[in-house]
Amino acid sequence: MHSHTLKVDSVQLEFDDRKILQDVFLSCSTGEVVGLLGRNGCGKSSLLRIIFGSLNCGYKHVSVDGQHISKGYHKNRIAYLPQHNYLPSGIKICKLAKPFVDPLLWSNFSDHPAYQQHRYKTVGELSGGELRQLETLMIVYSRADFILLDEPFTHISPVQADTLKTLVKTCAKTKGIIVTDHQYYNVLGVSDRIILLDNGCTRPIKDDADLVTYNYLNKK
Repeated sequence: MHSHTLKVDSVQLEFDDRKILQDVFLSCSTGEVVGLLGRNGCGKSSLLRIIFGSLNCGYKHVSVDGQHISKGYHKNRIAYLPQHNYLPSGIKICKLAKPFVDPLLWSNFSDHPAYQQHRYKTVGELSGGELRQLETLMIVYSRADFILLDEPFTHISPVQADTLKTLVKTCAKTKGIIVTDHQYYNVLGVSDRIILLDNGCTRPIKDDADLVTYNYLNKK
């Protein structure tokens, strides 16, 4: 299967004359999981939204296989799981899932225990953890080559988190996945590479010692 590469470069984002993102380079190829870490408020979610195309910025260069794209969601190249719930209430999960899930992956998705258990329920009938798990499943099993996951481990149980990590690693065999979460240990546990967003800049991380050097983790 032909691999694809997403590259993000030269992102510039300011809020109220304060530079949030200024020296960003990030790449992700199909077949890998890239973890994005950084302190609260450093711009992780903003960067994912910029890549997806739902947030405008001063400048950016986003490309897939060398071809510039202005909107990541165009032609389903990139799918994005936002921090907050995105599914509308009042509609059964089985009907909501159809537009999201790749028909070629439907059998994998529909066999998942979470879908089997809750497919005839509406969003309002689900707990926060159940809803988050299903929203993540729909995005991961979408048609997109690249998946952006913003806080996928929030509001789910440790058992659900372990199941999700296994799912992400499985889907990353054919997709490129960028994941960020304040539960950094889950990000470290599922990622092939780690990028730290620090003072508006992206920094490749080789090991935990680098995270200590940049004051993201405390020295043990």
